[in-house]
Amino acid sequence: MPKKKVKKTANEKDIRHDGRKLNELRPIKIEVGVLGNADGSAYIEQGKNKILAGVYGPKEAHPKHLALPDRTRLRCRYHMAPFSVQERRSPAPSRRDIELSKVIREAFEPSVFTEYYPRTSIDIFIEVLQADGGTRCASITAASLALADAGIPLRDLVSACAAGKVDGRIVLDLDDKEDKEGEADLPLAYMSSQNAITLLQMDGMLTGEEFDQTMNLALEGCKQIYQLQKEALKAKYLEVKEAINKESEEQ
Repeated sequence: MPKKKVKKTANEKDIRHDGRKLNELRPIKIEVGVLGNADGSAYIEQGKNKILAGVYGPKEAHPKHLALPDRTRLRCRYHMAPFSVQERRSPAPSRRDIELSKVIREAFEPSVFTEYYPRTSIDIFIEVLQADGGTRCASITAASLALADAGIPLRDLVSACAAGKVDGRIVLDLDDKEDKEGEADLPLAYMSSQNAITLLQMDGMLTGEEFDQTMNLALEGCKQIYQLQKEALKAKYLEVKEAINKESEEQ
């Protein structure tokens, strides 16, 4: 049976199968400080993705023999809930979960001032509640905000977005259908103020010209998400300021 193809984009209007333009992000909703028991937390909805990130630390490293004498040890656990996809998945960490945990941790290492907290650890927990393609990028976006919410010094927020090739067209922010049936996918994480890429992966085949076009489109997506991250942080701390002012007035 031939493989079902993604609905082709219209040549005249450049509209994708879900109604988006080629260079358009999925709808994004971000909240910061959603977990009361974590040092920092954030929640993101990007399209149908729903992802929660929590940060604990810096705290004394355990076991102690894993402590680094000159910096903190970043640890990351990425996990997809059994109900996050249509067919129930095992709750045990898969090889993909382990790989993405490593990839996400490495994406944050350039942004965190790890030297400020020697012999400690910072734990990042990411739970994918619902998945619809691009979960690694959405997880990085949320976890970066959780680190900032925990008060951990950062060189910059890390924003992440993917671009790819579907039906011969270069598109931004692939959903699950486009990711599975498209020709290429390029996830990218970026620190906007530092102009530094902290993650770059690619799956599929692109020409040199297509690669440049895809990477530039992913960078533009990261810059748009960066603005949304800053707005979410600002909204959180405006709420804190209002709560403090209200408490002061009552006293």
